[in-house]
Amino acid sequence: MQRLWSKFSPLFRRFMISYLIILMIPQIAGYASYRASIEAARTSSIENSFKSLNLSKEIIERNLMLVEDFTRQLAINQDLYRLIADPKPHDANNVYGLSRMQRSLSMYSSTNDYLSHFFIYIPNYNVIITPTTVYYRPEHYYAANPVEGMTFEEWKESILKKPHVNEIIPLQNYKHEIRSNVLVDAPAITFLQSIPLNSFNKPQATIGVMIDENQMASLTQHIVEQYGGWTLVTDPNGNTIFSRGLSEAEAVNLKDIPAGKHDEVRPMGDGRLLISIHSNQNGWNYMAGIPERALMIKADQIKHVTLTFTLATLCFGLLIGLLLAYRHSAPIHRLLSVFREQDFVLPGKSGNEYDFLASNITSLITNNHLLKNALNEQIPMLRDGFIKRLLTGEFYTYRELEAISAQTGISLHTSRGVVGILKVDGYGSPDSEEIIQELSVARLIVREAMTTWHSDVLITDWGTDQIAFVQPFSEEPSNKALHTSVSELSNRMNAVYRDYRVSTTIGIGSSYEVWNDVGRSFNEARQALEYAIHMGTEHLVMFEDTVKETELYYYPIESEQRLLNTLKAGEQEESDRVLDQLFSRNFTERELSYDMTQQFVVELKGTFLKLGPKIMLDETLVEEFKNRIAAIQVTDSVSVLRGKFHQLAEDVCRDVQRKKSNMHAEIVYETIAYIQERYVDATLTVYRIAEQMGKPEKYISQLFKEYTGENLSDYVEVVRINKAAELLRESQQTIDEIALTTGYNSAHSFRRAFKRVRGVLPSSFRHMEDQMK
Repeated sequence: MQRLWSKFSPLFRRFMISYLIILMIPQIAGYASYRASIEAARTSSIENSFKSLNLSKEIIERNLMLVEDFTRQLAINQDLYRLIADPKPHDANNVYGLSRMQRSLSMYSSTNDYLSHFFIYIPNYNVIITPTTVYYRPEHYYAANPVEGMTFEEWKESILKKPHVNEIIPLQNYKHEIRSNVLVDAPAITFLQSIPLNSFNKPQATIGVMIDENQMASLTQHIVEQYGGWTLVTDPNGNTIFSRGLSEAEAVNLKDIPAGKHDEVRPMGDGRLLISIHSNQNGWNYMAGIPERALMIKADQIKHVTLTFTLATLCFGLLIGLLLAYRHSAPIHRLLSVFREQDFVLPGKSGNEYDFLASNITSLITNNHLLKNALNEQIPMLRDGFIKRLLTGEFYTYRELEAISAQTGISLHTSRGVVGILKVDGYGSPDSEEIIQELSVARLIVREAMTTWHSDVLITDWGTDQIAFVQPFSEEPSNKALHTSVSELSNRMNAVYRDYRVSTTIGIGSSYEVWNDVGRSFNEARQALEYAIHMGTEHLVMFEDTVKETELYYYPIESEQRLLNTLKAGEQEESDRVLDQLFSRNFTERELSYDMTQQFVVELKGTFLKLGPKIMLDETLVEEFKNRIAAIQVTDSVSVLRGKFHQLAEDVCRDVQRKKSNMHAEIVYETIAYIQERYVDATLTVYRIAEQMGKPEKYISQLFKEYTGENLSDYVEVVRINKAAELLRESQQTIDEIALTTGYNSAHSFRRAFKRVRGVLPSSFRHMEDQMK
């Protein structure tokens, strides 16, 4: 290796060592970043697991709160209240009352997964009511839903007769009847609540909710599936609520692990991390055991990717270092060879390549100064060549233009200006030395006049009797600067003719805004000069005066698309603006020929023809619309054409707006009919109405307000109160019954709404109506 290294030149070795040092710096930084990424990946996985477990806890607690809310709602249910508090009717079984209660319970079972299986025990009738049936004897219910390890008498004493206040019984194995005499295991957590609430003596009713273990445990199943760990939830007494990924024996051993009073993550000593969360709501402990190797999957991926990338980078860096060392040392070797071949002698340290090069480069610089002085003598020729290249458009980049202008000393302080070409009249074919000398004197006079006209003007001879010039503009607007330049140039040439009898013809191109556009302006100036020579009438001709009759019409695809979109949307003001812009561009700013005018009108008619089938469903109207478009003639004046197209646009927009208005009115009528039909539904909200109409909530609200002048929610309330007032006048129903009949969840909210709309309470309103009778 040392022998191989010694074969390289000292200059190559110095370059290579420098690149190796530079290469090691990012490797060290990469290793530090790798370690940080490993720790970040581990921390991120733990945080995600913790957040996932905490989210499961919050969802479970929220659903349990919904179960509690369900029992509170039943506590104030009028039908249930009559069953538990009123004396038995003549019908000892009260089949109607119990069936009515059972039907009302069926709605609750679909609102929450936790309420799929519950019962209400009513001692007054010794019955159990479920969402699906009424058991006229508790023994029948227990036969269909027995608890493993518990007799009916034990179940009756501990569940039905004992008072309960938001009591949760840990996991029990129920037997659930799926069809006649066929029972299956159904592990569940039982929530018990006695009625009335906070009953400490003999309860009047007992509500039991059997929450399927799978519904709770499924919220933590993804932790088991993702990491291969386990989850366990216990109550404050250490009883198992549910578990996943554990056998019963393992759950018994793990539930003795003390959970922290606060959320924490700690190792378990068997290669797993214990994540525990304590619930302040019910005192439950949520625990998850996650193998650390599962958490390190991302870290291992980072490790493998980093190692592969580091090795690849190192190999690639070494290769690049070798190439760069050779690339940077090789030119220096070649320079040394060139100098030595020319027999340059190095004074002093002959063994140092850099000193050798420095000495000889200093000599080259000295010689370069001599050469520069010689080049300065050639500046006029360089300036003339630069101007000619500028006029012929040979500069393709601004950097090239700037570099050569700096070399010739020509200032590029402004990129705007105009180009012209001037011809000295009367010297068509200089065929003698005397005529050539006279022409040279005339050109000199003209150049002198133009130089004194403007100090920044660029002038060059173009042929024997022509002079081309580039006139930069000042800061004033281009149109004004062009007018000023032309006027001053005309005055100068008139003065030349007056003083020296030298006649000229001038062609002026249109102004340019960037230097790369000078060639275009020069070509226009040549065309203008040829036009002036051909016509023989004017001594100064602008390019714009020669091309007015040949301009094309203006109708880009973007303008057509915008016109179509505004017409389809019924935006008349915007469509008028687009049409005005098109007519202004084509007939004010341009002078179109008849052919160009015809093509423009045909294109515009085609745009309106595209529109017809898209907005008109009636074939008769489409044909009428096509006939109106076909009636537009190119021979009409511009004002007539403008008026006809504006009228077409106005008719289209009005038709679109009328269709929108009819559609909106239909939606409002459907909304009102739906409210009149469903006002008794307590869940009827603006969202439900919008959902029924198939429109966004905000859209329905704004549309209803626009057409009726009322807020949609206020209208629903007025409909309900008007129906309630009718029932108060004509029926003997109680206020509570009327509240439920008209879509209110409670008599209190009904009274508040009635007073807000009618100004009096329902009882006062009924009393006044009775007096009027």
